[in-house]
Amino acid sequence: MILGSILFASLALGAPTASPISIVPRPTSIEFGTGAFQVDSKTSIVAAPKARGTAKYLQSVLRPATGFDFEIKTKGAGGIQLVLDPKLTTLGEEGYLLVSNPKGVLISASTQTGLFYGVQTLRQLLPTEIFRASNQTTKWAVPAVTIEDSPRFGWRGAHLDVGRYFMPKEFVLKYIDLLAVHKMNMFHWHLTEDQGWRIEIKKYPRLTEVGAWRKDSMLTYSPETYSGKPHGGFYTQEDVREIVAYAAERHITVMPEIEMPGHAQAAIAAYPELGNTGKQLEVYTKWGVSNDVFNTEPKTIQFLQDVLTEVMELFPSKFIHIGGDECPKSQWKTSKSAQAKIKELGLKDEHELQSWFISQMDKFLTSKGRRLMGWSEILEGGLAPGATLMVWLGDDGALAASGSGHDVVMAQNAHTYYDHYQTDKRDTEPWAIGGNLPLEKAYAYEPILPQMSAEQAKHVLGVQSQCWTEYMPDEKRVEYMVFPRACAMSEIGWTQRDLRDYPDFSKRMDTHLQRLTNLDVNYRGRGNSYPYPLKYIK
Repeated sequence: MILGSILFASLALGAPTASPISIVPRPTSIEFGTGAFQVDSKTSIVAAPKARGTAKYLQSVLRPATGFDFEIKTKGAGGIQLVLDPKLTTLGEEGYLLVSNPKGVLISASTQTGLFYGVQTLRQLLPTEIFRASNQTTKWAVPAVTIEDSPRFGWRGAHLDVGRYFMPKEFVLKYIDLLAVHKMNMFHWHLTEDQGWRIEIKKYPRLTEVGAWRKDSMLTYSPETYSGKPHGGFYTQEDVREIVAYAAERHITVMPEIEMPGHAQAAIAAYPELGNTGKQLEVYTKWGVSNDVFNTEPKTIQFLQDVLTEVMELFPSKFIHIGGDECPKSQWKTSKSAQAKIKELGLKDEHELQSWFISQMDKFLTSKGRRLMGWSEILEGGLAPGATLMVWLGDDGALAASGSGHDVVMAQNAHTYYDHYQTDKRDTEPWAIGGNLPLEKAYAYEPILPQMSAEQAKHVLGVQSQCWTEYMPDEKRVEYMVFPRACAMSEIGWTQRDLRDYPDFSKRMDTHLQRLTNLDVNYRGRGNSYPYPLKYIK
């Protein structure tokens, strides 16, 4: 039996109704019936050929815990039915209708994506043991309900930095699975950094031969301490294709990030001519920001556009993220080449030179039918015409960009950066970059700013969490820092604002944490202690 108790606004009754059901993120509406549908060895999945992909996914996630076959049929009554219904367009491209009673379960939607999200809700209607990967003796029952559901925002993202610490392909796939459970649809894959270049580029093999490996890793910034061990790794293009396809099957878009013009030391270590000094560098071993940035020579612009060409062949995403953040200008200020470029173009200063640099990438990506995205700093010196802003620094950038007709993704660091501590009792927590972002504060984030006009609000594509891995050397540390805060982010992105309520969310999490346990997620629990030896902490 599923534990916990929450309130849902019932569309049919027009008033809150108590339920022993705990769904994360919270649906738009739910009406409760009588009885339950018993899932057993005879239960089949009925789906038309166009819905077979979703049916196979459902079969794959139900089989391990139940041991049942769940035969997929194209016709028949009862069982679990998946129906593509063009009349349900009022629920949008990602919405769905789920109706269950003692005779069976019907999930209908106007798109495959909607069906997929209906399947995620069905999983959470079953006992939490359904998320285990082994056969159980539990009785599997789906309570009688009618759920109408659709997301608030079209962009519901989660970021993962693999530049600081490389994460194995198997963990990236697990991360994607966890996003799918929470109805998140964007995976922002941060692939290049000062400390490591993680994606194979065929035209420039030294990017991974040299740039993917560093001789040491900083452990603490003040005082400076180091591991004394080399670190590295990268994803082959075959790996990338596998991950992108895996995500697509779960209706998740993978957006790559290739950092420029800053956070570039690993690339410059591989190809010194890309830098401003001509010196042979090593891949950066410190955290923080390196002063070594790309130069503005035509050959470097061409180099990066060559890289983006191969990246676009691997990633079909509309958006390509080029970073643009934290680019020190000290080398450009003393570079004869950079100063000549400023004079040649009639620019005011190095900030406008960065804007010009970003504009070259904007024009290039636009010519290929893609859209450029960058962090808050790409506003400096003027925003490129086709650029979309990912806001991490305060509110001013979001207001300026949306006010000038540019789209934004809201990702302010005070509420969405999961490298921050989860409590003010830091001596019991693993080492983190700083800041304090407990679950309640993470949940309280509101992407639509009160200063935004209705027109500006239309430019808010959605919201995203960030996981920077300077102090996360392994997958278990990542899980501990990301969950359960990512559960809060899923609800911010999916659930309508007037239905969000932290006490209610907290009660549902009592049950949802059991699901995470069954999924082998090393989430931070209700206590304040880290469940690994101190060697993982500092």
